[in-house]
Amino acid sequence: MSFRGLLFFAVLAGWPRAAEPVPNRPDPREIPVPRIKTPSGELPGVDALPVRKEMPDVLTRDDGMKVTNLAQWPARRAEIRRTLEYYATGHVPPPPGNVQGRVLKTETALGGEVTYRLVHLTFGPDEKLFLDIGIFTPRDGAPFPAIILQSGSPPGAEPLPRLPQGPGQGRGLDVLLPAEILQAQVAAADAARGGGSARGAPPPGRIPLTTAESLATRHREVFRRGYALVVYNNNDCAEDTTLRNADGSWAFRTTRFFPAYPNYDWGILAAWAWGASRVADYLETDSAIAAKKLVITGASRAGKSAMIAAAFDERFMGAPVVTGGGGVGAYRFAGPRNSETLDVMQRKYPNWFSPNLHPFWGERDKLPFDQHWFIALCAPRPFIALEGNTDTISLPEAVRQSFLGARPAYALHAAEDRLGVNYAAHGHAFTEEDWTALMDFADRHLRGKKVERSFERFPSEQQLDAALARTRAAK
Repeated sequence: MSFRGLLFFAVLAGWPRAAEPVPNRPDPREIPVPRIKTPSGELPGVDALPVRKEMPDVLTRDDGMKVTNLAQWPARRAEIRRTLEYYATGHVPPPPGNVQGRVLKTETALGGEVTYRLVHLTFGPDEKLFLDIGIFTPRDGAPFPAIILQSGSPPGAEPLPRLPQGPGQGRGLDVLLPAEILQAQVAAADAARGGGSARGAPPPGRIPLTTAESLATRHREVFRRGYALVVYNNNDCAEDTTLRNADGSWAFRTTRFFPAYPNYDWGILAAWAWGASRVADYLETDSAIAAKKLVITGASRAGKSAMIAAAFDERFMGAPVVTGGGGVGAYRFAGPRNSETLDVMQRKYPNWFSPNLHPFWGERDKLPFDQHWFIALCAPRPFIALEGNTDTISLPEAVRQSFLGARPAYALHAAEDRLGVNYAAHGHAFTEEDWTALMDFADRHLRGKKVERSFERFPSEQQLDAALARTRAAK
């Protein structure tokens, strides 16, 4: 199958949607998530914070003073990260400093044009954590800039066992409700559909097992353009399940990376991002890879974690795809055109985020940050958001406001041209056109190539309506 026209990753996160509107405040019957006390201390809760309808300024320090020069930026950057870890992502462990890799398998693909290596990484306390990654490199031209893709298991890797999904997961229900209530709501919804069971969203990153040859064929254009491709299964870092233990705690905290770091309250997205950084730790030792030219990408929920990885790790160019709620778009502007809001995400997937974010359900104007702070942390590195003009969960105006809000940080570094966006003709998916835009943007900013295209156009309301109309007409 040729690269052209291929839909690599049709992402179903958030499907199907809830049948009823999300309430303005959490259901009082929810079982609260037990908090994890971290060494980082406490920040003000939602009741102690003022209403702030404007986007919090990335250059205004916690003491109210303005950042006016680059010498002041590192301290402000640390403040921003502390706020995001506390309220948005949860606190992540420090780099373990002991990542080691062992090559398990080597083979060639595409008639010898590409080399594939399956590498087993070990790291963490007592070197008990592990992650299998697949590295594809072109035959000639090393070292190569590398695109790190959060996807399924690398070819040849042994899939890890998975916890079952939580009751009602992928059904748009409030997953913090007691299991018996969720099960009753699922049964009622199925009965309303005539007795048939409606499918929830399949576990993300779970694509059929594939071979090195088939994956190389799928991404032939990546190698032709001189890039390496590194793949790993983000669910090998943290299991994407809303399953709860008897005390209300999350079952996902009993597997993968979490037992090794019990005093951290990081959510699933942060764990996936932390895994990307461990991949980067290894790639820095790989002579086939240009370690200062790493791109992190992924779609939907994996796009959210790609954004976090780029914000928290200065080795990455961020290229998140169709991120939706909790991704690139500002919470304060989400909601119109059926786009995902903070409330929707806290209803369906609160375990993706810090436990300190849930109290802001219905109180988004009290957030001391917004999503533009993640982008600001990437300055002055290149960052591009890849979006679809018929992807209704992600509101273009919310994305635009995040870019406007992050721009002062890039202007401080005289790097405003390194902030880019590309809208392609598709819905909630990662397509060939996104790959082309990603590599064009990386060519310009990581490789110094001349690229004749713009990365700053947002669709108008009329263009969005027309795109949706064409999609409906084609069905």
